[in-house]
Order: sequence, then structure tokens, then C-alpha cells
Amino acid sequence: MKVERVVPNLLVDDLAAAVRQHTDVLGLHVVMDHGWIVTLADHDGHQLSLMTSDATAPVSPDVSVFVDDVHAALAAAGEAGVEIVHPLTAEPWGVTRFFYRDTSGRVVNVGSHT
Repeated sequence: MKVERVVPNLLVDDLAAAVRQHTDVLGLHVVMDHGWIVTLADHDGHQLSLMTSDATAPVSPDVSVFVDDVHAALAAAGEAGVEIVHPLTAEPWGVTRFFYRDTSGRVVNVGSHT
């Protein structure tokens, strides 16, 4: 399994205001907008996601890690004995993902584009 990218997820109260702020200050542009999560990026592919809450999971992740093989990542999570807080799910926007909670309580969204 190979990690392809890591994207921090910031929880925000006002999504539109947060998008304006980060585009104005950092010069990022919107690359994905689902209404509850917006991902911003620069021209080199660096990304930042802003979300009010995760619309399809019971908890909101702190970070998203995209891998080339989400099934291998889930197997590794099982072997590591981490708590899975959102099961492997094929989402309607073309990502298959699961969440685990790390030892400090942070929730990690692990996914692959499908």
C-alpha cells in the first residue's frame, strides 16, 4: 500500500466564510464542494479541506489519507488493532473509505478513489 496524499480537515462553523478566508489569505481555489465539505488546493496539488461535519459518517475526521489500496490499509488497521469508527464504505462521490481512531483520539479517514 502506498500513501498518495494527506489532507488536513478543519471543522468550521461557517463553511462559506471559511472558504472565503482561506482562498483570500492563502490563494487556494475550490477543487471539490459537496455542500458540507469543501476542498481547496493550490496549483501544485497541496490541499486543505473545510467541513461542518461529515455527512455520511458518525464522526468527523481530523485528517484524510488517500492510499492506492484501501483494502490493504483496512487489513493493516485490523492487524494493528486500532478502533474502526466508520466501516469500509463506497461513497456516492467515488471514494471508498474507512475511519480509525488513533491512540490520541484523532480520527483518520483512509480512502481510495474508486
